Amino acid sequence: MLPVSFIWVDAMEIQNSLFNNIAEIISEARQTVYRSSNSIMLRMYWEIGRLIVEDEQQGREKAQYGKATLKNLARQLSLEFGKGFDERNLNNMRAYYRSFPIWNAVRTELSWTHYRLISRVEDEGQRMQYIALSIDNQWDTRTLQRNIQTQYLSRTLAPATAQQSPTQFIKDPYIFEFLNLPTDIHQTESSIETALINHLREFLMEMGKGFAFVARQQHIVTDTADFYIDLVFYNYYLKCFVLVDLKTNKLGHADVGQMDMYVRMYNDLKKQADDNPTIGIILCTEKDETIVKYSVLAENEYLFASKYRLYLPKEEELVQLIEQDRIKFELDHAKD
Repeated sequence: MLPVSFIWVDAMEIQNSLFNNIAEIISEARQTVYRSSNSIMLRMYWEIGRLIVEDEQQGREKAQYGKATLKNLARQLSLEFGKGFDERNLNNMRAYYRSFPIWNAVRTELSWTHYRLISRVEDEGQRMQYIALSIDNQWDTRTLQRNIQTQYLSRTLAPATAQQSPTQFIKDPYIFEFLNLPTDIHQTESSIETALINHLREFLMEMGKGFAFVARQQHIVTDTADFYIDLVFYNYYLKCFVLVDLKTNKLGHADVGQMDMYVRMYNDLKKQADDNPTIGIILCTEKDETIVKYSVLAENEYLFASKYRLYLPKEEELVQLIEQDRIKFELDHAKD
């Protein structure tokens, strides 16, 4: 006969197994209900938006329609069905339908709040990219709102194409407002680096898709000296290591030479046979275009210098920062 303790342990394992199986069924059922109800709600709002847009296009003036018909409609619907049908939400439904006039383009994995935010993006191509990124990276609505506000897609040096290239994964500028570091005092490279590691999830999201953290202050030993690389990542889309060097001042020749050396060393000592060439990114507060033009940055497709901000710039400043580098990138790309 088995000891009582063995019988008790066996009974507990059966009970735990039963609990886990039932919990899995409940969880899957709830997910199914959520997906189903979310899809129904998205379709309902889409249909309401369609009817409003079609009614609006029957020769009425937009101003007159917005002031009279929509307000009356909101009042009637709210009296009949309660919250969720006020004038503001009806306007959201109208924008939602205008942004996605084909129902099949709507991905029901996302919530109504996702679509309210994405519908405000003017560019159709960017709307579709935000949908794909939100699903692939499981962005919650707060993350999506932040990325739209910081012009996440516009800050990428080159648009996405069928063939992956490093320029699709490098931003300029990078925005690190999530570190909550005071901007009225000078921050050291070490303090920024520490803050980035403490906010690693947000940092990886800001870096872009496919980045995985590898090391901080990675020690590289050669025959004659020891070196420490600030931050090392691996990008599984590009299948390569990405080295990041933080600078709290304007880009200098020594910074470029140092990163060029790090990349060469990493390719020689760390890169595996099936890895693509290592990428180096120098993050600095400002760039000297003369240094960019007359250094190895101009000829090495795996070396980049990008600005960063520890705060969220005003829209005008952010647009200017993006436009400056966009024009320069397009001019340099046209020469190739």
